[in-house]
Amino acid sequence: MTYGPWLVGLGAALWGTESAWRIPLNNLFDADVIVFWEHVLILLMFLPLLVSRVGEIRKIDARTWVYLTLSGFAGSAVGTIFFTLALKYGNPTVVNVVLNIQPVISTMGAFLLFGDRLALRFFLYACIAILAGIFVSVSHPTLISESFERAGLNRGTGYALICALFWGLATVAGRGVMTGMSLRLASSLRIVVGLTCMTLILLAYGKLHGATLWPVAAQAHATKAIIWLVLLASISGCIPLLIYFEGLRLTRASTAGYFEMMQTLAAVCITWGFFRASLHLHQVIAAFVLIAAVAMVHHVQQQVEPHR
Repeated sequence: MTYGPWLVGLGAALWGTESAWRIPLNNLFDADVIVFWEHVLILLMFLPLLVSRVGEIRKIDARTWVYLTLSGFAGSAVGTIFFTLALKYGNPTVVNVVLNIQPVISTMGAFLLFGDRLALRFFLYACIAILAGIFVSVSHPTLISESFERAGLNRGTGYALICALFWGLATVAGRGVMTGMSLRLASSLRIVVGLTCMTLILLAYGKLHGATLWPVAAQAHATKAIIWLVLLASISGCIPLLIYFEGLRLTRASTAGYFEMMQTLAAVCITWGFFRASLHLHQVIAAFVLIAAVAMVHHVQQQVEPHR
């Protein structure tokens, strides 16, 4: 069906809107608390879906549970914390562009974990993507010999790269999950695992109490806080997830990869257009090179992977 790729693009674009809510929420909550509330709300929205599939849980084998736990921990919980921190401490536009390196990481992960074949040109395009990612991250490349900080490399960039690593690993683990359960159940249980991880993280850091879960800043802007959290969980959370996977069901993987880049386009429109997080000319050029290189990684890998 011809509308499948457009559903993939729409779902990806809605995912790209999350910076619009995470950036102002960073002024009200700690990053891990934002992710905790996000999981609580998404789970409430997914509850009917989870209840309808609860009978399938007993059929899940141990191997699938391991992959699900890794996916929920690395992607839904920890990766999202680092993304939220990256938006707080870095240029949001740079962060969203640098995250495009994630497919390179997940491809390498699939090679190491599942023995997937790597195309001959994979390393060429992967190296180009990495170099382009470096140039996107550096605001003033001529100052890099003096110090990373003066060149523009900061904690935000580091957090973005860590996020890309965790999300890339989560993508690989997600593939293992899909072999052992239905998509709808996997989506719901990943949120359950993510919420469990976030609860344990907050408990370990002594943050599982009212003063941290709903701090003074949030109390002073309670209406805004609630609206932003609901929008994050719905418009940028469960709704795009359902749209994206329905589109993916109707779309060849080789086509879907290109429509997924709508996420970057939407994110950059928001961070640059609304938050004035602009890029220098060399960063814009590097961003296009990065996206093109990742697209080529996807293209050459589709040629060696079995068609599904």
